[in-house]
Parts: sequence; C-alpha cells; structure tokens
Amino acid sequence: QVQLVESGGGVVQPGGSLRLSCAASGIIFSNHFMAWYRQPPGNQRELVAGITSGGTLTYADSVKGRFTISRDNAKNTVYLQMNSLKPEDTAVYYCSASLLSRGYWGQGTQVTVSS
Repeated sequence: QVQLVESGGGVVQPGGSLRLSCAASGIIFSNHFMAWYRQPPGNQRELVAGITSGGTLTYADSVKGRFTISRDNAKNTVYLQMNSLKPEDTAVYYCSASLLSRGYWGQGTQVTVSS
C-alpha cells in the first residue's frame, strides 16, 4: 500500500518561511519522480516543483528563487523549503510520486500566508 504523508503546513506571515515534508512508503522511493503541487482556493492544481530520481530540478516561475525542493532517498522523504512567502502562495500543497504511468498523491497540507 502506497502512502505519501505530508507535514509542515500552517499559517505564516508574508515574508516568512515554512518547510514541508513528505514521507513515502510502499514504493521504491529512489526510482520515482517526486513533486509538490498546490491548489489555491477556487483554482486548479498546479505544479510547484519537481525533482527527478537523478536530482534534476524544475520549478514554477512563480516560486523560482524562493522555494527549494530536495529529497533524501535514505529517509524516503521529499522536502519543500518555502521562503519569502506571499499571500498568493496560500493553497493546499500536495506531494506526488510518479514512475512511468503510475502516480500517487498525498492527502495535502494547508499553507496560509496572511498578516
């Protein structure tokens, strides 16, 4: 049974930081493309950042220079360090794992940026 469990969400003031974690089980973690998506209120889910099994990174333009994705294959965990947060970063953040045609999602964690 595949499980992706996100943690680290919360409420933060503009300009603040949060670090999201996603612990995976039930998959060969090191083989999978790992990514963070987000879904703002009333909007579609969008890719925030991704990291391949080889460590290649990709970011949405809106978060470049502020967010950093990383992975620890020994801990089966992917992280998203979010700095200089803005109100428009408010969303439910989802972790995903994918390999070829198979994909998995976590349950999501809420991030709210508000003064």
